Amino acid sequence: MKPKNTICLWFNKDAQDAARFYAATFPDSKVTAIHKAPSDFPSGKKGDVLTVEFTVLGIPCLGLNGGPEFKHNEAFSFQIATDTQGETDRYWNAIVGNGGTESACGWCKDRWGLSWQITPRVLTDALAAGGSEAKRAFEAMMTMKKIDVAAIEAARRG
Repeated sequence: MKPKNTICLWFNKDAQDAARFYAATFPDSKVTAIHKAPSDFPSGKKGDVLTVEFTVLGIPCLGLNGGPEFKHNEAFSFQIATDTQGETDRYWNAIVGNGGTESACGWCKDRWGLSWQITPRVLTDALAAGGSEAKRAFEAMMTMKKIDVAAIEAARRG
């Protein structure tokens, strides 16, 4: 059954490549359907891939090959909760190492410009704790690109 709510992500012409990358990178992710344009459209021709249905960690998404008019930005991101440094490294390295770019505080962008927050649970737990523990963890995070779990844990302890 088709979900009532699906995230629609606008791509230039490479929604299928992006969806395949996400499916190969994250568990509970897959490409579920590819739909070709029934006729010419402003940014493509009849028979070009128009939409791609896929999931990212179980979240239903639709990639729309709408053309170059709109670009991804940080106003939308996927936040991936990780449990270990190894898991954090794996996702970070997959995104950045596949033509993506690093940013600050656990944020990175994939090669299609989509923003990702690779966020260890130890960080969100520390921030939720409040007080001086949250302040120390937050200040430690502000110096990082990829989150260092051991450094956040040390900051939590003071």
